[in-house]
Formats: sequence, structure tokens, C-alpha cells
Amino acid sequence: MEIRQGTLDDLKLIAAAEAVSFPAAEAASEKSFEKRLTVYPEGFWLAFEQDEFVGFVNGMESGERDLSDEMYESPSLHKKDGEWEVILSVVTLPQFRGKGYGTRLLEKVISDTKARGKTGLVLTCKEHLLGFYGNVGFVSEGVSSSTHGGAQWYQMRLTF
Repeated sequence: MEIRQGTLDDLKLIAAAEAVSFPAAEAASEKSFEKRLTVYPEGFWLAFEQDEFVGFVNGMESGERDLSDEMYESPSLHKKDGEWEVILSVVTLPQFRGKGYGTRLLEKVISDTKARGKTGLVLTCKEHLLGFYGNVGFVSEGVSSSTHGGAQWYQMRLTF
């Protein structure tokens, strides 16, 4: 599996993958991804298996300990010197799920974040994914204050 940083050339690929992986109320729009890719392209990791797109992770650096709903819509909240990598999207296309691709992609994100000297990573997920993220080292902090897309989210953190 090849993992590389995203660019604006990947915009349509990223937006399409997000659209098939999240309900419309939760999925980031193409316009939102365009803003994110413009402000912090280093926050995109894209995975490929033999040139076939598998999925991606998108995050931003922040001085804030917790993920807030504003982070989804305001790329200006990205702080290059922030101590936390805040993960906004983790997407594995349906045909690649359950085969270890998402785990390997997250392991790369974790490794890169550690190499950047960050304190750790934070994300939110649905209850059925607590075990998945727990298996790569994240610890649940309980129900998040985020109400993104009208859903209930759980905040998880991995501290180095």
C-alpha cells in the first residue's frame, strides 16, 4: 500500500470518497475540502493499493485539546505550531473495509504526527467504531460535545 500527501489535484477523489462514507449531514463538501487542501495540504494522507484509491485521513493541527464543530468548517483554525493533530475524516472505501487498510493508514498518520513533535491526536467517532480506534491506540474520553451532522460522537485521544 502506498500512502502519500494529498494535493488540490485529489479534490474530486477525496470528496467522492467522503460522500459514500458519511451521511449527507456529516460529510464534508467538495468546497470544504478545497479550503482545507489550500490551507493545510500536509493534513491529508491518501492510501492506494496498486494505483487504486483506498481511502484517506484528513486532519488539522490545533492548540485546542478537543475537537469542536467549528473545526470542520473553519480551516483558519489550523495552527501549524499546535500541539494536537485533530482528525476530521477517516475514510476507507467500502470495498476495502475490514482488510487492514484503515489501520495501516492510521498507523502512518500516527507515525507522521509523532515525527512532527506533536503531543498526540484527537478524533471523534460513532460508538460502533470505538473498538477500531482503540485497537490503534486511541482511548475513549466518552461522549463528545460535538453535534456535527446531528449525530452523537465519542471523543478519542492518543497521547504520545
